[in-house]
Amino acid sequence: MKDNSPNHFLKKIASLLVRIKYGKLPVAYRYFYRNTYLCKWVQWRYIFKDYFFKKKYKQIAFQGEFAPELEFVLPYAYWHYKNGTLKETAGALYTKEFYFFSPHHEEKFEVRTDEGNYNFDTPRILYSQDYHMKKWLRVPLKEHYQNEVYVFDKPILILANRYNMEWNRPPISYYSLDLLDYIIQHLKATYTIIYNRPAPKNITMDTSDIYDLHEFEWLKQEHPEVLLLEDLYQENKIGARNFNHLQLCVYANASHFISVHGGTAALASYFGGINLILSKEGPEHHFHCFEKLFPQLSGAKILHAKTDDEVKKYVNAHYLKP
Repeated sequence: MKDNSPNHFLKKIASLLVRIKYGKLPVAYRYFYRNTYLCKWVQWRYIFKDYFFKKKYKQIAFQGEFAPELEFVLPYAYWHYKNGTLKETAGALYTKEFYFFSPHHEEKFEVRTDEGNYNFDTPRILYSQDYHMKKWLRVPLKEHYQNEVYVFDKPILILANRYNMEWNRPPISYYSLDLLDYIIQHLKATYTIIYNRPAPKNITMDTSDIYDLHEFEWLKQEHPEVLLLEDLYQENKIGARNFNHLQLCVYANASHFISVHGGTAALASYFGGINLILSKEGPEHHFHCFEKLFPQLSGAKILHAKTDDEVKKYVNAHYLKP
């Protein structure tokens, strides 16, 4: 597919503009301010195609991380679909069900890469000072995947965790066994709790190593009432094509989520209701992503906890009654 990266001259202009307007900010943040301008300027190329000719021309391919794909690429593709200009899409393995609306979707990338994040043809890249995106439309994953299979006596609570390398360091934002125990003890009487931490074999890997928290054995011993999404996948009562497909079907029947920084939190924010996100650090804090971006994904109420104690506070204040 065509390379739509801005030329060197535009990058220089954007860098100068950011230096003038935001010169007091750390260089690492100014970099993303610059990228916002570049993303906006690239879209000027398509004014006539998008608003006047409106033929199916748009080819969207993305090999970056899961979070920016959900936050920017998928809503961008859906906008083009509704606009009548989407021709085809391409993404990583196990992504076809996310692009259910695409006339043709190819799963062509076996690994997600950091370089793949920097697709300037999308409305934004990673983080931005401005989330008022014109060619961006909420994707109705919940409406499309709701079903009668994953229905229980009590409302579903998705408890989505991760335990990964972060910024080339050991895990930072994750639910420890002690914190999992606190959440489950307080909420198991109210909800059918479904625990989700995808195994590497079930997702498309990126550059982050996944570690073992040893929670699955612990959950089966200490909290057998908690359902494991991995077990639901083994049963596969709905005939899901892959693990991502199953996630969509189960998440679509839920309105209560407790998730963690990254793509895990972005996915849980797609289905309305309420989503408590544990994020202890990251550029998302500076750019207020959890206040300005994540609520746009579905209209969900987003609670951002920066510490384990804040998680407990939000659980007591917002989850004890469904």
